[in-house]
Amino acid sequence: MAPSVLRRRVATAAGLYLSVTLGILGTVAAARILGLADFGRFATVVAVVGLAQTLLDLTVEESLTKFGFRYVAGQDWGRLHRLFRRALELKLVGGALATIVLLAIAPFADTLFGGDDLAAPMAAAAALPLLAAPENVSASALLLRGRYDLRGWLLSATMGIRLVAIVVGASIGVTAALAALAIGQLFATAISGTAGLQALRRFPRAPTRPLDEDRREIFSFVLQSSIATGVISLRTALAPVLLGLVAGTTQVGYYRVALAPQSGFSAASAPVRLVLLTEQTRDWEHGRTPTVLRGLRRYSLGAAAVAAVSLPIFLLLMPWLVRVVFGPDYLPAVSAARIVLVSAAILLVLGWTKSFPVTIGRPRLRILTHGLETIVLLPLVLVLGDRWGVTGAAVAILISTLVFAAAWLVVLARLRTELRSGRTVGAPTAAGP
Repeated sequence: MAPSVLRRRVATAAGLYLSVTLGILGTVAAARILGLADFGRFATVVAVVGLAQTLLDLTVEESLTKFGFRYVAGQDWGRLHRLFRRALELKLVGGALATIVLLAIAPFADTLFGGDDLAAPMAAAAALPLLAAPENVSASALLLRGRYDLRGWLLSATMGIRLVAIVVGASIGVTAALAALAIGQLFATAISGTAGLQALRRFPRAPTRPLDEDRREIFSFVLQSSIATGVISLRTALAPVLLGLVAGTTQVGYYRVALAPQSGFSAASAPVRLVLLTEQTRDWEHGRTPTVLRGLRRYSLGAAAVAAVSLPIFLLLMPWLVRVVFGPDYLPAVSAARIVLVSAAILLVLGWTKSFPVTIGRPRLRILTHGLETIVLLPLVLVLGDRWGVTGAAVAILISTLVFAAAWLVVLARLRTELRSGRTVGAPTAAGP
């Protein structure tokens, strides 16, 4: 490995770990400053905003990475620039739709989500989807330049701005905290947008060319990615909303605390996953399939070793960690956090499933596997959450994670069969499992 590549990977890890640390500190600050009841309201609004953003904002980032590397490999600079222009337009339209929907439902938020005084916080946070829309387009430009290290540090800057916004705003109240987040997002998007534009301009200039025969394939890729992201959003964003409907906003606050182990384990693999997405998609477009598969095996073995060592330690320390980090008021979330920790360890080993479907051009694999996961999770959150609150919701997460893992075992078996038979796994017209 070249020293420059190693330095870039280390810098990526440092930036992403810092961003996750800042994100966790933001949650801790909100929990401690707002208190149990107001933090539940804050967490509910954030969940609803995330749901609207994911469902209405088209997922163009994956197609930018996949087809961007294809155009770079073919030195088709005109189409590369056209691709980014169209992607930015779609992101802005989707973000605007999400903002409009949030403003429309804000007056009815108390009735819809079983809370009190949610209208003003919802209205204050409504601009977040629109303001955040261009950020991931900028990040994709950095990935095409191989600068995942800059992506990591820009994400840290975003989370740092969010932390400051929460600390300043939460000292005033829930509505002020969410309004401050929106203002902070405006600054974060400006910073990342400047960096992304500079990265894109470093590619050779050429008159933009119509996407022509690639247009249908790109549209299909965007549509499938958006459906997959929407399915995932139902798992991540709708679950706390449903829990709030059957158990109240206080349990949503506990739920947010219980998800901390999942955030931590996801953070542990984030640098590797970002490198996998960038380098393996580039390798796949250059025909280096064996290199991609070896990378997946190395990641899985390494992640399994990390999970085996860390899982018992964190299970034992969980009550102490919750008390020290969030405060004694959140100790009822300990059992749920332990259950979520087991689920997070499984997902750590399967972390490559986030990037691999994009790499091989099969985004519908994510629809299938996450769809099964979501179909299992949401009804269980309603049933078990109504009976046992946040602990029941955590059990629902674990069961759905086991279903997700089983689905990927089946998918991998079929992919191996395709490879042995000489069929092209990443063929754009393939129906997929």
